[in-house]
Amino acid sequence: MQPDTTDRRILELLQENAQLTIKEIASQINLSVTPVHERIRKLEREGYIDRYVCLLNRRKLGKSLLVYCHVTLDKQRKESFEEFNKAVAEMPEVLECSVVSGNFDYMLKVVVADSEEYNQFYQLKLSTLSSVLHISSYFVISEIKHTTGIPVR
Repeated sequence: MQPDTTDRRILELLQENAQLTIKEIASQINLSVTPVHERIRKLEREGYIDRYVCLLNRRKLGKSLLVYCHVTLDKQRKESFEEFNKAVAEMPEVLECSVVSGNFDYMLKVVVADSEEYNQFYQLKLSTLSSVLHISSYFVISEIKHTTGIPVR
């Protein structure tokens, strides 16, 4: 069952600040605490709320370089995809990894301190995988929009 308007407003509020109390949410949507609590539990049970997280400031943590990598595998075989998927899952520098259509197989979002750290990641981790044929790297100069919020209306 799709979330109604009230559920969607709850989802918006939680995306903005997952630390809001049920009481704070209830006051913002003009409902009492009990129905808000029940709605949130229902949204969790039905999988609309995947998990609660804390978003960190990567620059404060010394990870100021953001790089997008396009990766092409040597062969379009199940074994190649499995090897790559398993290896990338173990790389903490990779924030996101998606299989894509088009001229390459994967798009990675990588965060590192600087170009030297990226070079180490590239040479010692990514390019050493036997399934990798080609890597194109794109260094982010400036982020125009960065959000984790999904439109729910």
